[in-house]
Amino acid sequence: MSEIKYIPFEEENENIKTAVTGYWTKRAGSFFTQRQHELTSPKAGKWLFEITEQIKKVTSAPDEEIKILDIGCGTGYFPVLLGKDGYEVTGIDLTEEMVIKAGELVKENEPYQKNIRIMQMDAEKLSFEDESFDVIVTRNLTWTLPHPIDAYKEWFRVLKKGGLLLNFDAEYAKGAHNLKTHENLAHKDISDELKDECHEIYHMLTISALERPAWDEEILKKIGFSAVEADRTFCDRIFSEKDEFYIPDKMFMISALK
Repeated sequence: MSEIKYIPFEEENENIKTAVTGYWTKRAGSFFTQRQHELTSPKAGKWLFEITEQIKKVTSAPDEEIKILDIGCGTGYFPVLLGKDGYEVTGIDLTEEMVIKAGELVKENEPYQKNIRIMQMDAEKLSFEDESFDVIVTRNLTWTLPHPIDAYKEWFRVLKKGGLLLNFDAEYAKGAHNLKTHENLAHKDISDELKDECHEIYHMLTISALERPAWDEEILKKIGFSAVEADRTFCDRIFSEKDEFYIPDKMFMISALK
């Protein structure tokens, strides 16, 4: 009988994060190009409308007084999009190459970069003070986290009282087979090797076995969030066209108040 090797919790956590950052390091260049295109596409207006409409529901403060944290900012799409609209935006990402590319995207939009800062940071272990932000936005991040409950607790901590969380995510792990379908236009130029690597990461993540967004709603309420809602029709509004950004996995929007 072969010996069973038990991997310590912290080592397992590090293995997953190493795999995730390694994958996104390889993807950073093409991801940067795609986000450049998206900023000048009709998608940008759709995203801005969805986010600002949610913000207007909870505050009437001027945009320049609202501090937004984008967790898992990638190559800086939300920081630039929201920074252009006047918000003060901080973007964080665990992957160094993504942070570098995000800085490049901010520089390309130089008139607005005074509103934006980009930092390398772990979404599960934020270095910000309590109640630092009015709004948290995050896109396609939660499904990659080894400890999403810890992350949600941290996000709750750094939000101000009355602050808003907007989490845009999908059950990508359950739809992993969609990576190689013809409908997955957002990933059509990615190599099969990278698609296979992404598929392997899916299976390392315990969140892939959960029923989402119902699980998220339950956890957020237990942590202390209120007015927790999951909008499952969100994807139909953002991805109504099968363009270069289209992914067949249905994205949902979770909103919650501290």
